[in-house]
Amino acid sequence: MCGIVGYVGTKPATPILVDGLARLEYRGYDSAGVAVLGTSELKVHKDAGRVRELEASLPKRFGGKLGIGHTRWATHGGPSKDNAHPHASGNERIAVVHNGIFDNAGALRRQLEEAGVKLRSETDTEVLAHLIEQSDGTTLEEKVMAALRRIEGTYGIAVIDLDFPDRIVVARNGSPLILGIGDGEMHIASDAAALIRYTRQVVYLDDGEMATVKADGYRTFTQDAAPTTKTAKTVDWEADEYERGLHEHFMMKEIHEQPDAVGRALRGRLDERFHTVHLGGLNMDAREAREIKRVKILGCGSAYYAGQMGAQFIEEVARIPADAEPASEFRYRNPVVERDTLYIAVSQSGETLDTLVAVQELKRKGGRVIGLVNAVGSSIARAVDGGVYLHAGPEVSVASTKALTNMAVAFAMLGIHLGRIRDVSPADGRRLIEGLKKLPEHIQSIVDQEEELAKIAGRLAQHESLFFVGRTRGYPVAREGAQKLKEISYRHAEAYQTSELKHGPLALISPDVPSVAIVPQDELLDRNIGALHEIAARSGPLYVVTHPGVDVPDGVAAKIVVPKNEPELDPILLTIPLQILAYYAAVALGHDVDKPRNLAKSVTVE
Repeated sequence: MCGIVGYVGTKPATPILVDGLARLEYRGYDSAGVAVLGTSELKVHKDAGRVRELEASLPKRFGGKLGIGHTRWATHGGPSKDNAHPHASGNERIAVVHNGIFDNAGALRRQLEEAGVKLRSETDTEVLAHLIEQSDGTTLEEKVMAALRRIEGTYGIAVIDLDFPDRIVVARNGSPLILGIGDGEMHIASDAAALIRYTRQVVYLDDGEMATVKADGYRTFTQDAAPTTKTAKTVDWEADEYERGLHEHFMMKEIHEQPDAVGRALRGRLDERFHTVHLGGLNMDAREAREIKRVKILGCGSAYYAGQMGAQFIEEVARIPADAEPASEFRYRNPVVERDTLYIAVSQSGETLDTLVAVQELKRKGGRVIGLVNAVGSSIARAVDGGVYLHAGPEVSVASTKALTNMAVAFAMLGIHLGRIRDVSPADGRRLIEGLKKLPEHIQSIVDQEEELAKIAGRLAQHESLFFVGRTRGYPVAREGAQKLKEISYRHAEAYQTSELKHGPLALISPDVPSVAIVPQDELLDRNIGALHEIAARSGPLYVVTHPGVDVPDGVAAKIVVPKNEPELDPILLTIPLQILAYYAAVALGHDVDKPRNLAKSVTVE
């Protein structure tokens, strides 16, 4: 969940490192630091807090044309200057940055302390710096390999050494690392966002792989020193896509980008002649699709809730039993992996470690896995048998909006694709395709309600605790709405099936606990309206997200109306106003929307 950058070339390294860290700050913002190799010394500077604090405190003379940097999300040890990366060895000649967790760090720390090493931080990363210093080897590569043989856990690391001033040595096991190929210079990063201003030619390292990076190129090899062959890829995103533009926060920029993002996801995939969807990346023919007996969707956080929306759509439209569960729990319950089940891994970054290890477990047991990811070349994209790219464009805000929406759209396309192969009629296929085509304009009409939604959000923000309620298609929407509100406004929000209120949670309804109710105009409308009356009868304030023409109880605190689409697609639209409510609730409370406390964007630790 932290960010790594590195540079070697002919330019001053420090400004490039700091710029890269600023672009990776959404991956961690507890502390930051840089290390550069000067003429005769290793220079390390780090600070607690944001990258801007690091930049402001940098010494005036901090020169060097090779260096590494890191922005941290705390795992071992709290946020502090001492715990910030890079970490140096005892002889102050080696510096290391690290993403991931060393599982045996405690035992290694004790061994080092018994050998007389004085550790200066609480981190697992510092251990590696000392192990490299103590390791046998005539080259930096050999010393890093020897140290890594003693490490258990996940990592993406970058190492520099004053004795080898022409190179950065990097290694990956479970945490992403990318090499950026420049003209007479090389970059490294944990995310393409840090590289895109300087190069669009990148190389993705695989687990168990290492690289030596010099100004004139790179070589890759295994941790047993066997050479590997890599092919450079071109990153499609542009540098200005990582800029906020006229928006105060990335989250609002990304909310506004959703109509275009959905249009990109649909482009070239809708087949209006046969009323179906073409998803060539699935690598699955019609016969294989017909053999699917069950669909299991795995994701974490918002991706999990998008998976619940997807499971509902696939089961309803394609008539294949489908469900979703948190990827973080999947492999730990020793799941039964069935040959005729299609497993779907969902991740914005394509690097979510809990989801990646679930994919690896499925592959080990012979499961068929496809991916829904946003990042081309990411670990999950390379591990699965096929998949659907989301085409949402870069998403920087920790709170996912456009990527989540495109996940739901991708599931809808997959459901139509599977359904038309099986039993969905051309008429139903045409109806759903027309619904998909209307989504961008419908989303835009909701975003255009921003001013009124901001006023409603200000009222919601005054409450310490809230309910979000919905049933069947509306329940995943309620769960995602509660997730958004709690992660950026820090208000307590719980989601329940509307039908479950009377089985316990109704006891908590009071004038101080409002309910945000998802009430689509569908076959359960009367049931949902009945539940609203139950809440109103107990003086619970009601904020109702619904469709035009729906009569809600008198005295509701607010009625939020979204356009009516096809019933199966309505959850996508019902989610949009909840994003805007969460955003403006956080703004009203004075929070940093893009960098919520205790969270980071890409969760690359278990």
